[in-house]
Amino acid sequence: MTLLKIARMGHPVLLRRAAPVEDPTSADIARLVADMIETMEDAGGVGLAAPQVHRSCRVFVYRVPAARSTGAPDDLPCGPQVLINPHITPVGDETVLRLEGCLSIPGLRGWVPRHTRIAYHGLDARGQRVEGTESGFVANVMQHEYDHLNGILYPMRMNDLGKMGFDTEMARYGEQQA
Repeated sequence: MTLLKIARMGHPVLLRRAAPVEDPTSADIARLVADMIETMEDAGGVGLAAPQVHRSCRVFVYRVPAARSTGAPDDLPCGPQVLINPHITPVGDETVLRLEGCLSIPGLRGWVPRHTRIAYHGLDARGQRVEGTESGFVANVMQHEYDHLNGILYPMRMNDLGKMGFDTEMARYGEQQA
């Protein structure tokens, strides 16, 4: 496996809608998914979309470390997962502000409104259809990564850029800004 270079905000690949994957079971996609998981884990991330590693295709990987889970039945830890050609839709109108960071925007965090509950479907690494509903931290991560597939970075979702700051300052004062 290979650690991939992460595109940073300003690179055009992050602002384009990614192309659908024609053959989700190809060796190229299997290699991409394995490399993305290794890259995500090495960078300490919880999600990574293909455009973030300079590949304009509709693939993202994600995980929920135990430390990020609330432990609620609908918000449990999970190891690395993949969604290929995903579709995500909100379930209901309820939103919540979530403090987000991004591997493509290193050193910054911001409060982003996200839907509390989502429905999703797509393909797994074997090309099999997967679907479900999610809430909690994993719903947030999935929405963030899905945005990357549509050329959207989290600051574009923020209602108030005054609620954005450097990691160190947000860790110190960020909860006061929500």
